[in-house]
Amino acid sequence: MDLVEIADTAEMSREEAARRLHTLADALARHNEVEFARGGARVKVRIPDVVQLKIEVEIGDDEGELEVELTW
Repeated sequence: MDLVEIADTAEMSREEAARRLHTLADALARHNEVEFARGGARVKVRIPDVVQLKIEVEIGDDEGELEVELTW
């Protein structure tokens, strides 16, 4: 299978970012797949019952980063 990569970066309020994370978390909790839509195309990603969760925090003088990664 070919590698499919979807990357999306957008500036938004903290509250909107939380809403998007809640939507993703709800999809993971209820289904075994999540769906992404970009440019008129839809990609469904099947997520297995067991995943590895990595949370990384980087804090610098001028910026910070919180990265959440699921792998399987």
